[in-house]
Amino acid sequence: MSTNAGPIIKMKTLILEKLKNRLIVSCQAKEGEPLRDPIIMAKMATAALIGGAGAIRAAGLDDIKAIKAFNDTIVIGLIKKDYPDSEVYITPTKQEVRKLLESGCEIIALDGTNRRRPKQESLVGLISLIHAENRLAMADISNFEEAVMAQQAGADFVSTTLSGYTAYTKKQRGPDLKLLSKCVKKLQIPVLAEGRIRNPRDLKRVLAKKPFAVVIGTAITRPSEITKTFVECFK
Repeated sequence: MSTNAGPIIKMKTLILEKLKNRLIVSCQAKEGEPLRDPIIMAKMATAALIGGAGAIRAAGLDDIKAIKAFNDTIVIGLIKKDYPDSEVYITPTKQEVRKLLESGCEIIALDGTNRRRPKQESLVGLISLIHAENRLAMADISNFEEAVMAQQAGADFVSTTLSGYTAYTKKQRGPDLKLLSKCVKKLQIPVLAEGRIRNPRDLKRVLAKKPFAVVIGTAITRPSEITKTFVECFK
């Protein structure tokens, strides 16, 4: 780690400058959705950047590489993969980390929850691998205890992505403002707000908690889900 400390610090400083107080747009489409295509995701990212986004969050090697080919932007990359012996699916093992290291993304997002990882791997081990290759690590957490654990494990950022999506956290309709506020006040690393930010009203409530940056996906880049929110008004 000591031999790589200089490059990591320099890169982290540049990335922090570019992401602070910015909107990061998550450009992802699930299997079976009409927009599930790397070129479409790259164009979606281009549109988001034209609109003022400061960076892009994307899943899968093909999408990340296409986004990088079309755009000069910071990408937070991840790979979603299910393993039979674990509930962790966001960049769960070193295998996914190694693939992401080849993708060109500057930041690797991974599950930072306290759930057992596949192949008995650890959050510390994955973050160490990421740092050894001069990349930054973002831990997606679901509660405050996990945020502290991720900070101790060496994560460069934490994001509230998984609040409400683990069996032991409360499901909410909107963003988890309590968790966000506590993390911002008590952690020493940057905290990103992510999850169920559905409209500008939600975003203003989130910004009042002063996160380092904000990630929004569904409300911007998933037309079928956006359409559903309007169709519900007819019921």
